[in-house]
Formats: sequence, C-alpha cells, structure tokens
Amino acid sequence: MKIKKIKLIYFSPTGTTQKVLESLAKGFNAEHVEHYNLTLPDEGSSVIPSLSDELIIFGSPVYGGRLPAEAIKRFKQLKPGKTLAVSVVVYGNRDFEDSLLELNNLAIELGCCPVAGGAFIGEHSFATADAPIANGRPDSVDVQKAMEFGTRIKKTVEMLPSVDAHVELNIPGRYPYEGGVRSMPVTPQTKEQTCTLCGTCAAVCPTAAISVNESVATAIDRCIRCCACIKNCPTESRYWDDEMMKKITAWLTDNCAARKEPQVFLAGMQRSSK
Repeated sequence: MKIKKIKLIYFSPTGTTQKVLESLAKGFNAEHVEHYNLTLPDEGSSVIPSLSDELIIFGSPVYGGRLPAEAIKRFKQLKPGKTLAVSVVVYGNRDFEDSLLELNNLAIELGCCPVAGGAFIGEHSFATADAPIANGRPDSVDVQKAMEFGTRIKKTVEMLPSVDAHVELNIPGRYPYEGGVRSMPVTPQTKEQTCTLCGTCAAVCPTAAISVNESVATAIDRCIRCCACIKNCPTESRYWDDEMMKKITAWLTDNCAARKEPQVFLAGMQRSSK
C-alpha cells in the first residue's frame, strides 16, 4: 500500500510524546501530515475521516505503567474507522508495562488495523535538574531511532496489499491490565513570591484544573499530576511540596538512572530494541 497522509493523534502534556510522533512521521516521509493534539480540554470531539491511503499514529505518555485515563477518554471520542494504525507510548525510563498493549487494543476498539507499536523514552514528569530521570529525552539519539522506525513502518506498510491484509503483531503486556496511577490527593504548589500570575500554568493544564485570579488555585479532583504546569512555568514558581511525591521522585532518581532504549514492534517481526 502507498500511504499519502499520516494523522498524528496524541495526548502530550509535556511535549515528549508529540516530539516522538513528529520524528516518526519525518522518517515515514509521507506527502501530508496532520496533527490532532488532544492534550487540552475539549479537543477530543473530532470525527477523523478515514481513507484507504492513510495511516494513524496514536501517541500517549505512560502513567504508572498504563495510559492516562484522560487520554483514553479523548481517544474514545474519535471515530477513525478502518485505517492502518501505529501505537506509540512514551515513558519516563522506568517501564511501559501494559500501556502499549492497552493503546494497541484501544486502536483496534476504534476500528483501526494496527501494523506497528513502539515504546520510547521521554523525560519523566517528575524530573528536575536536582532529580534527573531521563532528563532531556527524547534526545538526538531517540529522534534518530524514531525516524528509523518511521522508515521501517513505511516499508512494512508498502508490503501490505490492502488495509484488510492479515498481519501478526505481537505487543507485550498483560491483560487484564495491571498498574495504573495511584490515588493521591495532591497538586503542585505555587511560590507566591516569584509567581507573576501570567496564566501559563492554566493555559497548559490538560484538565483545566488551574485557575488564576488574585492567586493560583488548583482543583485537586482534576489534577492528573502530569507536571505540565511545572515544566512550563516561566518563573519556575510551580513545584511539589508533598513528602510522598518527594519520596517517589527520590526512588525514581535512584532506581531509574540507567539509560533505556526504545523498543519497537512491527507486523510479522520479532521484538527489537533497535
């Protein structure tokens, strides 16, 4: 099959998933690439038209070894139809566990026909200069590997006679899925002495949990601890002031320092770490 258009559909609060998907698309070298960024509220209600010469690449970060519930909710609002698809998850150098299988199965549930999947590494949401957990990733090496994966996906797709072709794609994971984000009634705090009330934190929050008036307020019941507000604050005024979060970050720093590499899976191929 010849693919003329790629649709990138992603939930990417801190931008790492988006960067990986863009690199994949660059390696695929399709004539047209469309973005469906579902990160911010009310952006997941689009109807995605399906054509035979298109490929969808779904992308999501990994939270606790699973897909974020908010990402699942927004993906399920789409109606892509019978289209070739690739599933990509991005995790913070710990483990992607069942997340890639979950995204692959979600693509099937939406009517798509998966032909590949990949687990890439991005800077952990909790990472800071003092707590390095895959800081700066995806880096130039990751980008190159994502581009190479995109090229390999293109070659795989070109060998398919049609979207109905039977392919064998083995994605690791367990079902029923395990893990997931633990319930913790905490939110990032704001340093009032440096906060300028610019509203950046509210603008980037995927769940509209933050409001800015005379001060910054965060709704605990809507915060998903994605750290988009922390990563994007221009005065570094957003931070964690919770002992359990500090312990989790310290554990990740101590136990997830060794560099991990992307893992990719193609239809009809065995597991690869290239």
